[in-house]
Amino acid sequence: MARTSVTRISCPNDACALHDRRGRGNVVLHGYSNTRWVRRRRYRCKECGRTFSSTTGTVYNRLQYSARRFDRVAALSVEGVNKSAIARLENIAWSTVARWIERAAAAAHRFNRSRTARVVLREIQLDEMRSFLVSKKRTTWVFAAIEVWSRLWPATVVGARNYRNTRELVTTVMHEGHPTGRTLITTDGFKYYGPAVRRTFGPACVLGQVIKRVRKDKIVTVGRKLVIGSEWKLEQALLESEDSNKLNTSFIERLNLTIRRGCSYLARKTPGHARRRGRLAEQLELFRCYYNFMRPHSSLPGNRTPAMQAGLATRRMRFRDIFAFRGRRSLFALARSRCQVSDGGVEQLRCAA
Repeated sequence: MARTSVTRISCPNDACALHDRRGRGNVVLHGYSNTRWVRRRRYRCKECGRTFSSTTGTVYNRLQYSARRFDRVAALSVEGVNKSAIARLENIAWSTVARWIERAAAAAHRFNRSRTARVVLREIQLDEMRSFLVSKKRTTWVFAAIEVWSRLWPATVVGARNYRNTRELVTTVMHEGHPTGRTLITTDGFKYYGPAVRRTFGPACVLGQVIKRVRKDKIVTVGRKLVIGSEWKLEQALLESEDSNKLNTSFIERLNLTIRRGCSYLARKTPGHARRRGRLAEQLELFRCYYNFMRPHSSLPGNRTPAMQAGLATRRMRFRDIFAFRGRRSLFALARSRCQVSDGGVEQLRCAA
């Protein structure tokens, strides 16, 4: 029987002259690859001679279980279930769960970098929450930001509570978005927000701080201070705000609660806290992708996700869309992607081919 060409499949080999080009007749069927649980179709490129499967270049590549099972593990992970519980529920080894979540986080990071860009920054709220590694003596902080109008979570940084990490968060938000002339930024009273925002945004924003005084775990007073901008700019920004006519950090505080409920490492009084910052950063990156592109937000109209509200997506994504996403990078590079630690103690996910 003659081998028929496959018009919807492209060659994933970077060195191939017909790389990522469909309908050229160079891809033909090449049998099947069998595992314990699934059977996958294989293909061959007549131009370069390379053979590949339907999952080459995705997190499903060389997976000994079904893709549906991989998706279930990721879904349980972003719902706050720890790795030990996932291993018991799915009847697989704990090390397999850890490896799958690492691969899922790398794919989520690549998807975030490809899709989260040029968001209009109307109103931003920044905050940080405290956690620890191994023991309470090793404190770490999770910096997060939210764009209030779309509820989009554009950036997060894990590390020490210092100026360098604060500026890393603000810089990432600036690069991912497009600020307007009166972008309203609201933070708590942390001293490094002012210098970081002033150096990154300059005068093209209005920065206000909400300073809370706590006594015996209760808020006794709430003060507000204008740090960058004039009074009339602040009044105009508050008039255009859909939230309130007063400075507040309610949206980022609610996001912090959502993160704690969705990330098992950050649950209060949990015995399964993170041992390394890299593991915590991986989990947060996967959850950020799930929150922005897959999880409908109850405060948005039409059961929308934050990405749909921000114009980054036209529909709710599925895990299959995230994990099968190839983008413009090499399809073979994803299998070698790993989460690395950036300089200065800031934990981020960087895909290294």
